[in-house]
Amino acid sequence: MSNAVGELPPLNVLLTFDIEVWCAGWQDLDARFPAAFSRYVYGASRAGNYALPKTLEIMNAHGLKGVFFVEPLFAARFGLEPLAEIVKLIGQAGQEVQLHLHPEWQNESIDPLIPNHTEKRQGLIHYNLEEQTALIGHGIRLLQEAGAERPTAFRSGGYSSNADTFTALERNGIFYDSSLNVTLNRSGVGLPDALRRPGAHYIGRVLELPLSVFCASAGRVRHVQVGSCATPEMMQVLESARTGGWSYVNVMSHNFEMLLRASHRPDWIVVRRFERLCRHLAENRDIYPTTWFGDSGFAEEPPGIRLPATSAGANARRFLEQGYRRALEATARLIPVL
Repeated sequence: MSNAVGELPPLNVLLTFDIEVWCAGWQDLDARFPAAFSRYVYGASRAGNYALPKTLEIMNAHGLKGVFFVEPLFAARFGLEPLAEIVKLIGQAGQEVQLHLHPEWQNESIDPLIPNHTEKRQGLIHYNLEEQTALIGHGIRLLQEAGAERPTAFRSGGYSSNADTFTALERNGIFYDSSLNVTLNRSGVGLPDALRRPGAHYIGRVLELPLSVFCASAGRVRHVQVGSCATPEMMQVLESARTGGWSYVNVMSHNFEMLLRASHRPDWIVVRRFERLCRHLAENRDIYPTTWFGDSGFAEEPPGIRLPATSAGANARRFLEQGYRRALEATARLIPVL
């Protein structure tokens, strides 16, 4: 392979979003759900709807493809209508729906989803193989009943996964996974080091496409997330990954990341980050094409590829932005919702 950047192959970019609804606790769910759904799915403010609708609007304005991992188990408590509303929003925007799963919803279901259903257990690693198989199967069923096509890819809530997770996926006919985040101990629990690594690789018959990670200037390994990386960091990860021989970068976000925490106010720093990232990808789509799992074309990457790296200046930009955001979030809690 040539070292000339212009002669390098394109770097596929997976823009992935975890789409979920939370009710700020597990008490009074039925009373809290309508407001939680409105905030997490729509994010209405005086400036517009800065949750899922704004995400889809920005992506489509730039002609980009996104993968939306939708969490469906909440529908076992609240019915299919709100889940179908999410699926419809994504489908009307022409984007891809895949399966996300937060199993802590299972014991809130009206009808039991697994035999041992009374205990609140957070993360798939706290469920055995049969339970994981059943919960993934219920997630597939709920998505399809809500109008989505049968999912072909999966991401576990909180990246919680172990060897049983990949067997459960095989049993359910899902052969792409994006649950592995090598920065977290709860991700890939019990897997040998050869299978718990960044870069696309098979775990059994499942092709794992881990969340992309990079080396910050202080040597810390971080994952690539819109809400926790400055724009220069994301740009540098793309460039470093391409010149370093990676075949893809997997960037993640959530439906609510463009909102200030505990507020309905837009987080303009994250909004601008996302807009700039999308503009950069659109202006360089021949170099950084965005892709869906339905496009296939993914292949294993050899182990030992050096992680993408970012500069001290880019990291410093993140420190400044995150400090400013924390100040804005503190202020937003003191001001009435807009």
